[in-house]
Amino acid sequence: KVLPIGKHPLQLYSLGTPNGQKVTILLEELLALGVTEAEYDAHLIRIGEGDQFSSGFVEVNPNSKIPALFDHSATPPIRVFESGAILLYLAEKFGHFLPKEIAARTETLNWLFWLQGSAPYLGGGFGHFYNYAPFKIEYAINRFTMEAKRQLDVLDRQLAN
Repeated sequence: KVLPIGKHPLQLYSLGTPNGQKVTILLEELLALGVTEAEYDAHLIRIGEGDQFSSGFVEVNPNSKIPALFDHSATPPIRVFESGAILLYLAEKFGHFLPKEIAARTETLNWLFWLQGSAPYLGGGFGHFYNYAPFKIEYAINRFTMEAKRQLDVLDRQLAN
């Protein structure tokens, strides 16, 4: 299945999941700053129906996970997959939200990698075992609940500053 291509250079293939929303939020923030080159076309990838396993989607993300992006402003188009890589790519491409000074840049990347490495796995694990697992495993629910609460406390303390 060939992926659709809209009229803008940036083609986003995603879904409104917590992970899928990250890139859309950044693109909208760039547009709010007046970065018109960040205009994009968003295409729905219905993961419940298996769209992420189509040959077209696998071409942009061999890992078959949303979100994925094709940047047609380059020849050949640049594929970017995994939400953290897309966020970093867009921040560097448009020169916003990623400081140039080494200490501030490193601190920003610390939190980007924290977001990518900790939050989705723990939040997803909690949601899976609490809501979607075919049978309840008390240990898994308790483990993911405790760790998700700890991660939220880390984030809450950071945001307070």
